[in-house]
Amino acid sequence: MNPIRLVISDVDGTLVTRDKQLTPGVIAAVHRLHTRGIAFTAVSSRPPFGMRMLSAPLKLTVPMGAFNGSTLFNPDGSVLESHTIPPDAVDVALDLLNARGTDIWLFTAERWLVRRGDTSYVARERHTIDFEPEIVGDDAIPRDGICKIVGVSEDFDLLAACEPDLKAALGKAAHAARSQNYYLDVTPPSLDKGTFVEETAARLGIPPKEVAVIGDMANDLPMFLKSGISFAMGNASDAVRKRATYTTLSNEEDGVAAAIDKILALA
Repeated sequence: MNPIRLVISDVDGTLVTRDKQLTPGVIAAVHRLHTRGIAFTAVSSRPPFGMRMLSAPLKLTVPMGAFNGSTLFNPDGSVLESHTIPPDAVDVALDLLNARGTDIWLFTAERWLVRRGDTSYVARERHTIDFEPEIVGDDAIPRDGICKIVGVSEDFDLLAACEPDLKAALGKAAHAARSQNYYLDVTPPSLDKGTFVEETAARLGIPPKEVAVIGDMANDLPMFLKSGISFAMGNASDAVRKRATYTTLSNEEDGVAAAIDKILALA
């Protein structure tokens, strides 16, 4: 096996617990990577401002990935590279999500826009990213500068059925994938967590085969394909676990820490 010189982790369902906390065990495991000279970073469907709370406790120095890897930014929050969804694709996504009856959120690099502020998922996301949304009417929704659109529903089967239809409607104009059972994300085209792995490895001068990745959802599979070894969380679906090199413990059982300890044991 090739030596591992970089570890990249998903955030929600992976790096943090269900209540969106970093555990002492995970923090200590990431610090063990640092002491062994192995770089660590995170990539998420979250916006950059929703990942800032990870930098200090994990002592991050490597660029992080937001909006499923389509925005790269430094741990201090400064943006290195940002991409947006073409306005025509924004219209396609909004039309389809409206027709299916989902709630809709939009993110720019600095803003979180919602049509209603009183839903349970808005409360959940507010807690997750520690950021306040702006309530806008349909006539005030911008088409330019959109980094992510989210279809939100407590009907998981509806979103699962909507995902392939949205992919087909968008074609190559944008990328669509669920980041949680209740979130269907639309992000800029030709960019995903796999391209983030490639870009980050290139920035550090590390071959992709010397990268280990950790994730739990289907939107993490592109980075499984671009890395030397991959770990699926114990809370991941069977379909995700089957695509990984290893399965670790769940995010409630310090699964990232267990994966890191295996990486260090293999080194």
